[in-house]
Amino acid sequence: MTSTNLNCIRKTWSLAALNKMQVALIFYANLFRIAPETEALFKNDLTSQGEKLMDTLAFVVDHLDEPETLLPAACDLSVRHVGYGVTEEHYAFVKRALLTTFADFLGPDFGPKEHAAWSQTYDELASHMIAAARNAEMEKS
Repeated sequence: MTSTNLNCIRKTWSLAALNKMQVALIFYANLFRIAPETEALFKNDLTSQGEKLMDTLAFVVDHLDEPETLLPAACDLSVRHVGYGVTEEHYAFVKRALLTTFADFLGPDFGPKEHAAWSQTYDELASHMIAAARNAEMEKS
């Protein structure tokens, strides 16, 4: 991760984190609009789910420069999500919903540079998570 990307992500996250629940609710509205079938995956209260989402994003942002901490935690999360019905296809929906949410919420503070930083970082992390989920599925077979 470049220092430029890290700075962009931390700056935009600090703004989004000021209104965590609003950001979480915007995220889920975007996700369910983009991929309505994902709504069935969320059996719990969205307020509780939103808190988990924002805590997870905070952990990711806090540990972006510590892959030895971030990657095992992210991979464990992806393996757990397989049990909830999350598929590889869902990662693209989540990415789109997350980027749309930041654009909606942050407006001009989420320009092309910030979008690119989040997009690239998401893709890198998602690739590790998808690989871990695939490996877990193969081990179960």
